[in-house]
Amino acid sequence: MQFVDEAIIRVAAGRGGNGIVSFRREKYIPFGGPNGGDGGDGGSVYLLADRNLNTLVDFRYTKDYKAQNGQSGMGQQKTGAAGDDLTIRVPVGTTVIDVDEDRVLGDLTEHDQKLLVAQGGLHGLGNVHFKSSRNRTPRQCTPGEDGEERNLRLELKVLADVGLLGLPNAGKSSLISAVSAARPKVANYPFTTLYPNLGVVAVSPETSFVMADIPGLIEGAAEGAGLGIQFLKHLSRTGLLLHVVDIGPLDESDPVESIHVIEKELEKYSDELVGKERWLVLNKIDLFLDEEAEEVCDRILSEIDWQGPVYKISAADRRGTEKLVQDIAHALERNRQAERDEEDARQAAALRAPVDEDFDF
Repeated sequence: MQFVDEAIIRVAAGRGGNGIVSFRREKYIPFGGPNGGDGGDGGSVYLLADRNLNTLVDFRYTKDYKAQNGQSGMGQQKTGAAGDDLTIRVPVGTTVIDVDEDRVLGDLTEHDQKLLVAQGGLHGLGNVHFKSSRNRTPRQCTPGEDGEERNLRLELKVLADVGLLGLPNAGKSSLISAVSAARPKVANYPFTTLYPNLGVVAVSPETSFVMADIPGLIEGAAEGAGLGIQFLKHLSRTGLLLHVVDIGPLDESDPVESIHVIEKELEKYSDELVGKERWLVLNKIDLFLDEEAEEVCDRILSEIDWQGPVYKISAADRRGTEKLVQDIAHALERNRQAERDEEDARQAAALRAPVDEDFDF
């Protein structure tokens, strides 16, 4: 299936039904009075997050969505039927932006989360509402109101606990294949990953996390070069970044320079990404003898100022990957516990806040 992570659509809520002018007409009752009913409300448009979807490709072909109009009122004070609401399913992780107002309407991050994006028009009133002691035969009614219309930009950001970043061919796809059931394309040429791949890493029967393989970055990605700029936004939702580096590239490029390239692109793109927790993963130690691999890794580390954890692995034969996975699981749980403690502290502070007891007698 084609992966599409952006789409622009137009949504229109239904128009409210008109109220009508009608009078009671029955035998032997010549002056029955007004009985015009109200119209029905127009249908609204909602977006619904669905975890069974993982792409916005359907919106490439269908761009206009309209809810049903409300029906006009009828005689005998009968109200017109309300228009049916329209519910559009989108993948979990979709951000909804009003294009004309350049405003975020909502972020659908949980399954079955629902977002109103266009309110249906209100119904019109029938002439029964305008009856009074001075106006016994009102010939007034009101039309239904138009429903809201919006141009929306949908942006899909994959939901993952861990994001992989690095130059093309650093071994990100091999790593996610080694630790999860995901099977991305793996080859010895750049850009084998053309769209994000998600894999569930099972640490134990009770513990797992989601890892995202993001297409490789190249120098100039933040200005639009290569494929990575299209997918950098997906890293914004991850809790931890793994910077994967090929320590023995076939083109004999310098791994230290490769690390600097990625860091520069992150700084250009977003301060948020630069501030995220990032671990260095030195990959492909299987290309060297043990002592040689250790020397190469030591040289790399001596030439960079790396403050976070460092792991030396071989995704190809899974050397070092088990410890990496275990440490990731522990770090994620530690971060979640810190978030829970922070939320508990906020709630406790709110309960301790002084109550304004300034009463007037």
